[in-house]
Order: sequence, then structure tokens, then C-alpha cells
Amino acid sequence: MNPNDPSGSPPPGTADEGRAAKAPIRLNRLRFGDPFRWLALGWRDFVRAPAIGLFYGACFMVMGWALLEVYEAAPAYVMALSAGFLLMGPFLCLGLYRTSQRLEQREKPDFGDSLLAWDTRTGQLAIFGFVLLILEMLWGRATLVIFAVSFDGMPDLKGSLLALTDPENLGFIVAWLGVGAVFAGLIYAVSVISIPMILHRQTDAITAGLTSMRLFFSQTAVMILWGAIITVLVVLALLPWFAGLLVIGPVLGHASWHAYRAAVAD
Repeated sequence: MNPNDPSGSPPPGTADEGRAAKAPIRLNRLRFGDPFRWLALGWRDFVRAPAIGLFYGACFMVMGWALLEVYEAAPAYVMALSAGFLLMGPFLCLGLYRTSQRLEQREKPDFGDSLLAWDTRTGQLAIFGFVLLILEMLWGRATLVIFAVSFDGMPDLKGSLLALTDPENLGFIVAWLGVGAVFAGLIYAVSVISIPMILHRQTDAITAGLTSMRLFFSQTAVMILWGAIITVLVVLALLPWFAGLLVIGPVLGHASWHAYRAAVAD
């Protein structure tokens, strides 16, 4: 209150400032052609900073090799561990987001700067990572339960793959894919623009996650198209021996930055 104002009304502009502070982050309207434009911009950034992109692409490739080793020991977790690969992707892409940010600002990207992109937002990124870890653990547990009730003991990797092609296991296939779709959709909705938003806008993890979900549910068709493009490209990049991730991984990382910049208004 203004002590010099006998009416007790707040100072001019205070109410407007309060409403602005509480207003939700504004989202832009997206079009179906936008995801392809993001890919083009991601390729452009990769070409402008190829050494940085290839480093992170190599990291994606090594993660794929590691997952192959894990699959052989724990096939029941195959879908959840694949999700873990996709969960780690956005955090590993922090360096790519920073590179795209520097290019957007017409600055020269620096490899060391990309490695330390997380440094100023450690707390919020840790909170968001913990939320995703909980979802990942729930997904893994649900997958394990489905395997346990569908088979007499845990099948090996070959047995797991054969189970997916056996028509007699239709109930297992439907349950497995259904649970995977629910968790994958939830994780995607929460994280599609959250991490670049935390990095760029200095926002908190909860606000970033809620904004990401609001984008997904308000413009579902475009975001499903973007998710489908990411999925198809990642699957294609797995052959042969995850080698495609050397290029597709960083291009998608850069493209995800541009997806965030297009979706969230300045």
C-alpha cells in the first residue's frame, strides 16, 4: 500500500505487474510444417559446428552399444531401458542446446562452454532429472510385472523377441505396448521442451514441466507428429550398430532447441 495515498490503493502499476508475474508463459501457435523446419534448422546448426555435434553424436552411439550389453542381461527391461536412452538424450543435448543458442546470438560456439551448459542450472536440472527417473523406474517395474505374469520365469533376449512375434502371446503384447505407450507419452509430454526452457529462461523445473505438458495437450497433433519424426529417425539411426546416431543424434538435439524457441513466446 502507498502510505501517502489516503484511499489505501496500491501504487500505479503494481496490480498489473502482479498479474503479469502470475500469467502463464505464452505459447505460439504451431503448424504441421514446423517440425520439418526444425529439422532443417538443426541440420544447419550441425553443419555450422560439426566438431561439437560429432562429439555428442559419438556419445549417443556409445550409449547404444552399452544398451546392447544390458539387453542381453536384462531383456525384461528392454522397453524401459530404451526409454532411459531417450531420457538421457535431452540432458546430453544440453551442450547442443547451448551451441544452438550461441549460434542464434551470432556468437562462436565453444566446446568447453557446451560441456558446462548445465553449470548455472544444476539444481533445477537435478529436480527435473529426478522426476524423470521416478517415471523411468515405474515404467521398468511395470514392464517387469508384465513379463513375470506372462511367462514362467524371465525369458532371455532371444526368447523375449520371439514372444513379441508369437500370436499366442497377444495379451502380453497388448499389455506391454499399452503400458509403454502410456509412460512414453507422459515422459514425452513432460520433457519435450522442458530442458531447453530451463537452460534458456532460467525457469524452475515445475514450471518448465507444466509448460511442456500444456504445449502437448493444447497442440497435440503437431507434437505427436514431432514425436513420430524423432522416433522414426532414432530407429533408423540404430542401424547399423547405432552408427546413424553420430549425425542424427546431434541434428535432433539442435532441432529440439528450435522446437522450443518456436513453441514458447519470448
